[in-house]
Amino acid sequence: MTPAAVADRAAGRFRAWHGVEPEGVWHAPGRVNLIGEHTDYNRGWVLPFALDRGVVVAARRRDDGVLDIRSIQAGDRATLPLAGLGPGGVTGWAAYPAGVAWAMREAGHPVGGASLVIDSDLPQGAGLSSSAALECAAAIALADLYGLRAPRTELARLARRAENVMVGVPSGIMDQSASLLCEAGHALLLDCRTGGTTPVPFDPAAAGLGLLVMDTGARHALTDGRYALRRAECERAARALGVPSLRDVTGPARAAEISDPVLARRARHVIADNCRVRAAADLLGADDTAALGPLLHASHASLRDDFEVSWPQADVAAEAAERAGALGARMVGGGFGGSVIALVPGDDAAVRAAVTAGYAGRGWPPPRFLAAPPSGGARRLL
Repeated sequence: MTPAAVADRAAGRFRAWHGVEPEGVWHAPGRVNLIGEHTDYNRGWVLPFALDRGVVVAARRRDDGVLDIRSIQAGDRATLPLAGLGPGGVTGWAAYPAGVAWAMREAGHPVGGASLVIDSDLPQGAGLSSSAALECAAAIALADLYGLRAPRTELARLARRAENVMVGVPSGIMDQSASLLCEAGHALLLDCRTGGTTPVPFDPAAAGLGLLVMDTGARHALTDGRYALRRAECERAARALGVPSLRDVTGPARAAEISDPVLARRARHVIADNCRVRAAADLLGADDTAALGPLLHASHASLRDDFEVSWPQADVAAEAAERAGALGARMVGGGFGGSVIALVPGDDAAVRAAVTAGYAGRGWPPPRFLAAPPSGGARRLL
């Protein structure tokens, strides 16, 4: 479905449930991180781009101080007094939009009650940042409803705070920044220490290539503790090297100075992936998209062997894609489930067939394939 079609569906459901028109419908995209995984919370660099799929929120103000949040996908409803919102008070999917309202009010923004109807064409748990898309769609909806002039960078920070504090996931700022700040035809080079962003031209089609997303079907959950464990290991590795964060280490060879072999592997991945992000941005700046392939391959090997967050379906998909002609492939997202991306020829039929056959040979359900044209950030649709 197109974003406009999803917006129409959400508006129609809003009318059916509330008996009035929404004041607007807002869309926030999911993202693919081209390269730079688990570097964001280490204050490093990332290079995401926005998808043409995402989350929409149809919304209308209400004067009773209540958030009425309904999800078409979940088939569920949460009715929450704003005055009682706080960490730990909301669980499940509703914690994401409710957390945004809480974070905005905590920051002094005069956000009042609202009815929200949520719809999406973005696979959940596929490593494409459906949670951040939900947060950002809620953030721009509430900001527009209540006439807030907050810049996009502040909305990204507040959406991240919602995820960190209200939901309890210690994520970095990459996902929210990508959803709110990306431009069509570009990736976003984001310095996660300074918050500085630079749009980088990224148009695979112009080079006769495509960026293929392969949803492996294995679902992940960042709240299951393994993501937090990796973050804690990175902090310990930084302390072992005597630096504020692994961002401050310029070359992966220094990881050998860490006596704990697990922490050494974690550090080696983060330091090396930071280097790969900068190299990828330079290649795109030089209009050499095809040269990204080896960087993607190396990043996947590092995530599999050093950071140990890959999973069997991702490894099979990446290997099969490269054997069938992909220039490079890697897992994306926090790990332990989700998606793989591959830089493929314009005709990607052989890659799709090879990955599907690799899954069938292991008795796995077929993967889902998504084209991923670099798209624009969050916006109001209706």
